[in-house]
Amino acid sequence: MSGWSPWEHSPAIESVRVLGVDLRCGDRVILRPNIGGDIMDLALAGRIAVIESIERDFEDRTHIAVIVEDDPGRDLGVLRQPGHRFFFSPEELEPLALDHGSAHRDQ
Repeated sequence: MSGWSPWEHSPAIESVRVLGVDLRCGDRVILRPNIGGDIMDLALAGRIAVIESIERDFEDRTHIAVIVEDDPGRDLGVLRQPGHRFFFSPEELEPLALDHGSAHRDQ
């Protein structure tokens, strides 16, 4: 056995590129869930959210945890409580216009 454990903490992901923009924690996005999602996807579609974390799973897929800006329980999302922190793939996010947020575009 090599001593490798899938439960060990993996290195933090600093950014993810979405539509030519490098998104980082704290950046604002518009949620655009894939068609055919569940009822929560329908409820969150078009909402503005803030990226709370960027994570990678055991199958090397990237997931972005967001907190919806107008969620009255937003503070619970910051505390990583269930029901106030939602996961999306990079393809389901749209960077908010650069003049309205803090998204970073490569020069």
